[in-house]
Amino acid sequence: MDLRRLRYFIAVAEEANIGRAANRLNMAQPPLTRQIQQLETEVGTSLFQRTRKGVRMTNAGQVLFEEARNILALATRAQERTKLAGLGQSGRLDVGLFGSNILAVPQLLQTFRMQFPDIEVVVHAMNKEKQLEALYDRRVTVGFNLLGLKLAGIANEKVRSEPLVVAINEADPLSKRSSVSLKQISERPMVIFASGPRPNLMDMIFALCLEDGFQPAISQEVVDSVTAVSLVAAGFGVSLVPATVSQMSLPGVAFRRLNRSPPVMVDFNCIHRRDDTSPILKAFLHTIRMMRNARTPLILPRSLLPKRNPVKNGAL
Repeated sequence: MDLRRLRYFIAVAEEANIGRAANRLNMAQPPLTRQIQQLETEVGTSLFQRTRKGVRMTNAGQVLFEEARNILALATRAQERTKLAGLGQSGRLDVGLFGSNILAVPQLLQTFRMQFPDIEVVVHAMNKEKQLEALYDRRVTVGFNLLGLKLAGIANEKVRSEPLVVAINEADPLSKRSSVSLKQISERPMVIFASGPRPNLMDMIFALCLEDGFQPAISQEVVDSVTAVSLVAAGFGVSLVPATVSQMSLPGVAFRRLNRSPPVMVDFNCIHRRDDTSPILKAFLHTIRMMRNARTPLILPRSLLPKRNPVKNGAL
């Protein structure tokens, strides 16, 4: 059916008069009459009966009137949703997440969903390798990774930088300190985890330890920081983890600031395909940049955040 004719039909039905409907539609009466006649030919039945005051709908006309309003409403909705999809404001965002990364993204995902309520966000639990496979296969739109990935076809968008902190068993005397240096934990076994393809967080930690004059004694090598912290609680040693991991409430573990100048910071990145030009990805990256430029603070205890240099003599 021609949507234009349905609009003409609804105007005539609501006005119950061809003349008034023509005025409402800003058209002459004869062309409107022809459009109604063509619609009646199309549906194969009369839609109106003439009266002394104008027209009234037949039973068939009443049925079409109800259906026509639904059809036009659906057509308008389809048009609006198509336009929103073209602007990146509706559709579906598939997100790959692994381990403790879920602790770093709630505020980002919440902000994105508030800005674009018509976009369905679907989270998939998958490790780093699976995230990359899914990105290359176009099964997810974005993934998340510490540090940066220098891989063909993969782009990195920094979400934020955060400090490394020391996860230490509460029974360890060092847990009573407000901060801990690498040299202080040099003789303790270390639980270490990789953060994706090399070079990764493990390489970074090894380099820091060697810079401070020792080679870490690895007690366990695990795949994510959640497992690392769990082993710290079980007494397997200490671990260096991103500050957001301290949001885990795990009995037996204390998180302490890493005493080092300058502070050791790690970048938390959103990864995506370089050739992905979809409006939804653009909208998500825009949200990341907006939050990063606004310097959205880490929701962490003040004791874990890097110390700022004190202001002297009123200098800014």
